[in-house]
Amino acid sequence: MGFFSKKIDKKIASYQKELMETHYREVDNMYRQIRGWRHDYRNHIQTMKAYAALEDWEAIKRYLDLLDDDLATVDTAIKTGNPMTDAILNSKISLARSKNIQVVADANIPLKLNLSEIDLCCIIGNLFDNAIEASMKLPEDQRVIRVYMDMKNTQLYISFTNFTAGKKMKKEGKRFRSTKGEGHGFGLVRIDAIVERLDGYISRNSEDGAFTTEILLPQV
Repeated sequence: MGFFSKKIDKKIASYQKELMETHYREVDNMYRQIRGWRHDYRNHIQTMKAYAALEDWEAIKRYLDLLDDDLATVDTAIKTGNPMTDAILNSKISLARSKNIQVVADANIPLKLNLSEIDLCCIIGNLFDNAIEASMKLPEDQRVIRVYMDMKNTQLYISFTNFTAGKKMKKEGKRFRSTKGEGHGFGLVRIDAIVERLDGYISRNSEDGAFTTEILLPQV
């Protein structure tokens, strides 16, 4: 094995290690949220038991209405129809919201996709990481990531849009300049390589105040 091949293998190993560490942090964050919800759930039960003991049915009704409203604001579960996509999206959405980034997601995916879970994880994970990085440069009230995934005839369509700070990003060759360093740029290369291998299409567009990536992947 030549020096160049060893260098590439070392870079891939480093990138995969970084991915694993990132996913570990995201899963840990989701578990923290679940533990918090369980703790709150016990408190809600105790409160309603206290109202029931007093036979204060109006108070219970008001409390249930409040819980119903609260649930609408904290429900982050995205159900696309595809389990692996659900896991990746919900993990990344949880991470983004922990950084006070609003995520607007609309995703409808077939149960069976014609691409590996590893490829899907790399594409969605890197797109989310890029959008989160860009969003962190903005004030909290301007941090928004929009995600749309659906089938367009026989192709899987993926769209990510996030707001950006400053002017229109500069394009170098086929890609826009990355500000995060070599590891970040390697993530972009991974996305492009997967899309090319699957005979797909990728488009990146930087307009004033927003950056959008669109991907089409054949499913037949």
